[in-house]
Amino acid sequence: MIETMSRAAVSRDWVGSFADDRFPLLQWLGGSQANGVFRTELSEHSQKAVIKLVPEDDQDAAARAAAWETAATLSHPNLMKVYAHGRCEIDGVPCLYVVTEYADEVLAEILKERPLSPAETRDMLGPALSALAYLHAKGLVHGRLNPSNIMAAGDSLKLTTYGVCPVGAAVISRPSRTICDAPETENGLIIPASDIWSLGATLVEVLTKYPPDWNRAKASDPTVPQSMPEPFASFARRCLRSDPARRITISGITARLDPAKPSLDPVAKLAETPPAKRRVAILLPVAALLLAALGIWIYTHHTQPPASIEQTQTVPAATPAQAPPPLVTQANPTEPSAEVPVPASASAPPTAPDTTSTPQVQTTPAASTAAPAAEPPLQSQAQPQIDQTSASAATTINPAVVNQILPDIVPSAMKTISGTIKVAVRVSVDAGGLVTDATLESPSPSKYFAGKSLEAARHWKFKPAPAPSNWNLEFQYRQSGIHVATEHTAP
Repeated sequence: MIETMSRAAVSRDWVGSFADDRFPLLQWLGGSQANGVFRTELSEHSQKAVIKLVPEDDQDAAARAAAWETAATLSHPNLMKVYAHGRCEIDGVPCLYVVTEYADEVLAEILKERPLSPAETRDMLGPALSALAYLHAKGLVHGRLNPSNIMAAGDSLKLTTYGVCPVGAAVISRPSRTICDAPETENGLIIPASDIWSLGATLVEVLTKYPPDWNRAKASDPTVPQSMPEPFASFARRCLRSDPARRITISGITARLDPAKPSLDPVAKLAETPPAKRRVAILLPVAALLLAALGIWIYTHHTQPPASIEQTQTVPAATPAQAPPPLVTQANPTEPSAEVPVPASASAPPTAPDTTSTPQVQTTPAASTAAPAAEPPLQSQAQPQIDQTSASAATTINPAVVNQILPDIVPSAMKTISGTIKVAVRVSVDAGGLVTDATLESPSPSKYFAGKSLEAARHWKFKPAPAPSNWNLEFQYRQSGIHVATEHTAP
């Protein structure tokens, strides 16, 4: 993705000028023709600050202004504060500007001299994870995590907020893509998992001084150097997975980084428990509930007046609390896997006691000896799954289609749709029914929806036929759901 050069350019010769008549440009700190960064100060108390200037005719001016407006509302100890933003004109050049905290050090400058030690890396990783968790909880993505955007301000480590944007927003174009840009951003998609990829690339660079090796044209994941110390090497490998769904989560990293602290995600913490102990942990409270229910029944039965011979007393059976579904993981013997909740079969309720005879008190077996439920089969996250609700509500499946995959669209992106977005994909299918190629039939109004349509189409499967065939799949996106129209174009 190549950024078109602005007709106007920011100049280092602007030192001595004022932005918006209130922010002096005191020192050139760096930049390019597309933008420039100067040291300034807040006039009310002469506090040092940084001002970034971008020509208003920049192709991403509107996106930048929206990002800065969002960043101004954020408040977190590990995010650089935004003091002001707006428009100004310097030497006849209309510009957008944003004023932020002044950084004492930039991580990228330190890496020019030396890599960080494992202890320094751990000290960097904690605040970075905290800031990312804060952003993701607000439905935002950092979007530009790399050593150049990790700062030291006073005694705190902080992330810049220049590129903060909502999940699913269009990616601001950049002069060149780097290893810190996740694969999905090439199609205009930016999601929380994109920050996780960037974090993995950053971890490799801060510990080795060099980014990981990766051939973007190949489907394989980047190579993490064997020399990297643990647990950072494992973190980096699990961050740098080409499939966003297979990347580690912030909670997963936090739990392994400092096991003494409680995990940010209780589900992730449960998933790390060995299956045998996990079943015991679930069955113990269930057994306790059954014992309590039995005690209440016995107490009620003996304290109520005896029933007459003609009457039969009916006591409802105690309903055991339903245990939460067990969690299964991907089969990977070499490193921990991402957790996926899988529904478990409901246990049959206990038989109601026969109240016409004298009740017999039975001893409930210990939870540790209870027969465990059969383990559900391992499920792979590598393939996108069909959205059954949307499919049944909005899609008529062609009889020739064996497996129809609907695109996995984030809810915030669906809410931005006005009317209908149509993406036409042409797929080539071999005689066995597998898709061998998928291409866009025409340019799409949205790179994000186009990319998700292509990704889903590649996983469709058709009934075997005597010869290869071609199909047109028209993905129709509305706020109410996704519809796919299929057309067989050639045998």
